[in-house]
Amino acid sequence: MSFTNLREFLDVLKRENDLAIIEAPVDPNLEVAEIHRRVIDAGGPALLFTNVKGCPFPIATNLFGTSRRVDLAFGPRPEALMKQIIGAVDRVLPPTPKAIWGEKNLIWDMLKIGMKEVPPGIAPILGTCKRDKPLAGLPAITSWQEDGGPFITLPLVYTEHPEHRKKHNLGMYRMQIFDDSTTGMHWQIHKGGGFHYHEAEKRNEALPVSVFLGGPPALIASAIAPVPEHLPELLLASLIIGGKLPIVQDPNGSHRIPSEAEFVLSGHVPPHIRRPEGPFGDHYGYYSLTHDFPIFNVSHMWHRKDAIYPATVVGKPRQEDYYMGEFLQKLLSPAFPMAMPGVKDLWTYAETGFHALAAAIVRESYSREALTSAFRILGEGQLTLTKFLIVTNEPVQLDNFPSLLETVLERFKPESDLFIFDNTSHDTLDYTGGKLNHGSKGVMLGVGEPVRELPSVYDEGAIDEITAARPYCRGCLVVSGAAYENEPKLAERLLERLSDKGTVWPLVILADDAEIAAAQTPFLWTVFTRFNPADDIYAKSDIRRHHFGYKLPIVIDARMKPGYPDELFPREDIVKLVDQRWNEYKL
Repeated sequence: MSFTNLREFLDVLKRENDLAIIEAPVDPNLEVAEIHRRVIDAGGPALLFTNVKGCPFPIATNLFGTSRRVDLAFGPRPEALMKQIIGAVDRVLPPTPKAIWGEKNLIWDMLKIGMKEVPPGIAPILGTCKRDKPLAGLPAITSWQEDGGPFITLPLVYTEHPEHRKKHNLGMYRMQIFDDSTTGMHWQIHKGGGFHYHEAEKRNEALPVSVFLGGPPALIASAIAPVPEHLPELLLASLIIGGKLPIVQDPNGSHRIPSEAEFVLSGHVPPHIRRPEGPFGDHYGYYSLTHDFPIFNVSHMWHRKDAIYPATVVGKPRQEDYYMGEFLQKLLSPAFPMAMPGVKDLWTYAETGFHALAAAIVRESYSREALTSAFRILGEGQLTLTKFLIVTNEPVQLDNFPSLLETVLERFKPESDLFIFDNTSHDTLDYTGGKLNHGSKGVMLGVGEPVRELPSVYDEGAIDEITAARPYCRGCLVVSGAAYENEPKLAERLLERLSDKGTVWPLVILADDAEIAAAQTPFLWTVFTRFNPADDIYAKSDIRRHHFGYKLPIVIDARMKPGYPDELFPREDIVKLVDQRWNEYKL
């Protein structure tokens, strides 16, 4: 099943008893977000708030907060079609009439992909145009108490290259509302909209921008998909829908806009103007701090006469972005070998904020080919922001991290298979590097035949200053001791004590709480959002031929450090308010 707009999806969710309609009055300031978080934690339904204080529009949240709803939104067809497209490349090369005829069904499907312009008179998005204070009444939510204000959290930001108008980008960049006609534009490094703005600034020109809210679920998916820079996201949306995307020319602007969107904000981002934006409780599970970003001047807003405002809430995993990321990776994974020869499978981990950790299965047809593939991954699109990359040539389910880590640790040779690169780029939201957009990277290889048996039970006795020790998986031990602020050198001393013991554990994680070893989500979130490879990996080593040859054990200090932003916790009075009102929501 494919959906041409948001309300079709909501209607199906209602029939499936997977939509809760909350008619009680709710506050978009913190209350909506707290309700959302509780429902998604429980694996509950999508939410439609019909009585939002101070706002004429209802809010829809948690649209994609379970694997089932994601499957319902997109179905199996997009993934099957993607595999068919990739397979056809091999089948039609070299092209012959017989080979091409064999792909006639695929060719027919591909002819359905694209955009179709509809007359303004039948485009629902053109129902109402608001020019005076265009953002007034928009029910943008405030998710966390330290947020800089209300944010638009599901904006689909459309831009075109200033010199090549056919090269467009559709991305999702949070937008802080400053007033009734101005927002922030959180263009991070290595984002397509930011590239277009950079080119406009070089010309000293404002960049026209249109922001879509709602529309087909496929439009939301395409905006967050990590597609190659030159692949048009609107075409990806059409592929997911299985038909042409209806668009209409904005009568008051330069862009064509989705005719089935709920809202469209039109305006421009002026050159060389920055304004403090943030803080914002982000998908890393911490506050991203206040920094200067461009501003978006909104000239007018189109909306459907009965518009529904879509929103999401981000925070500690697992949130809604986890399930969307899972779908998109499965959809795009067949294309990885085509874009990166030698890469058989690739996975980035939503539990870590995606960019903090990636893993890949690669070809190892000659010695060290895996390292070549690792470099290729780190040079590809948004993957260049990967902080830690784990690579193997063994067939393993990458989303099962304990299995992956055991496979790699069995084969890992520290003297040749661990690489740490300092002075590299970091994701804008990752503060472990100590400076915005700056940090380091680590690459860990585990290929070939096993070289060791991994321990599964810790029986090496007490370790000075360590209060708890718990295996995460075979070969990986999590320990806890004093906080970093009290004992910043504890990781160094731990390495010495483990080395003196002759420990059989190749990888040891020093955390604030060893109980993170209980499950994949807390382990990945805690470890990979709290260490910078160049600062926090400890191992004895020697230097030969300009290469650091490391020795086991490897200790990672994944404790909270001074300067890291605060972890996200809901405000106590809001928690109590939602407790008291829970029965009113009728969930």
